[in-house]
Amino acid sequence: MGATATGKSLHFCSSQDPLSFLSLTKTKSKAETLNLNFRFSKPPLTPNSRRLRLSIRASSPSSTALNDPPLPSLTNSDLQLRVRILSESLPYIQKFRGKTIVVKYGGAAMKSAELKASVVRDLVLLSCVGLRPVLVHGGGPEINVLLNQLNIPAQFRDGLRVTDARTMEVVSMVLVGKVNKDLVSRINYAGATAVGLSGMDGRLLVARPSPNAAQLGFVGEVARVDPTVLQTIVDNGSIPVIASVAADEYGQPYNINADTVAGEVAAALGAEKLILLTDVAGILRNREDPGSLVKEIDIKGVKKMMEEGKVGGGMIPKVNCCIRSLAQGVTTASIIDGRVEHSLLHEIMTDEGAGTMITG
Repeated sequence: MGATATGKSLHFCSSQDPLSFLSLTKTKSKAETLNLNFRFSKPPLTPNSRRLRLSIRASSPSSTALNDPPLPSLTNSDLQLRVRILSESLPYIQKFRGKTIVVKYGGAAMKSAELKASVVRDLVLLSCVGLRPVLVHGGGPEINVLLNQLNIPAQFRDGLRVTDARTMEVVSMVLVGKVNKDLVSRINYAGATAVGLSGMDGRLLVARPSPNAAQLGFVGEVARVDPTVLQTIVDNGSIPVIASVAADEYGQPYNINADTVAGEVAAALGAEKLILLTDVAGILRNREDPGSLVKEIDIKGVKKMMEEGKVGGGMIPKVNCCIRSLAQGVTTASIIDGRVEHSLLHEIMTDEGAGTMITG
């Protein structure tokens, strides 16, 4: 290429027919002129090859919010390892191809630019190889930032946000208008097609007040799921991105725990896997020992751990969410460490996984 790139990279997959590679380098000189260099070449074809692969490299002196962290340079041994890993992933791709995977995204993975880029890349890769990912998200840290700017105190009871009318407005603005659209933009930028939704869109979710509504305010539960709008999006090869806000029968909005929404959506879609990204390694036999991770456990075993007090705190609602989704037909539910880059791929494409898998 004639220009020197100093920015970030982006790769797209498309199923359209033109069989060519396009590489675009964009640089700005000190005079703010823009040079575009295009290179077209035909890749070697196989009998069934009908996929366009598009590579775009965009560079500028100032980065944008959507730019991914720079990818490291690879040695020959790195490239050989990458090829071997790709080859070994074939059985997992075959196993999950065409299957729906519901991912709940939140916690530390939403705060770090590197982890955010990792989750987006994983989702796009899974979509490109034939899986059907659905993303459900919260956005607690972003909500807290805006509440602080508006001088509205953030209050919590038993891990749930106390949501009065003013707070509910902020929750809706942040989750639906900011976090959701940011994730949609990032996924689109990475080469897939994302569609942003809240529980209100297409009557996807109908909410009901929490049993503790007197203390929690407009914190809700999922009363009903109608996956019709989701099914259409997924069947079209797009990735639904769902904000965990929904309204009741009378149109009153409610803030709903994103884990709960993910579990109910997974059950309604008959998903193969439910994956909750968390800020812990998974379920630990000894909460003080990170090395006591439980790799796999069934419903009976995890219920026993809860009775023995080995599962507590914020892990209890996550485990209950997994149990409920499994009881409604989801094949497996996993609680994985979202603080580790590409933990999503590690969970789906390897035998050892990236956290704790619960089976029915």
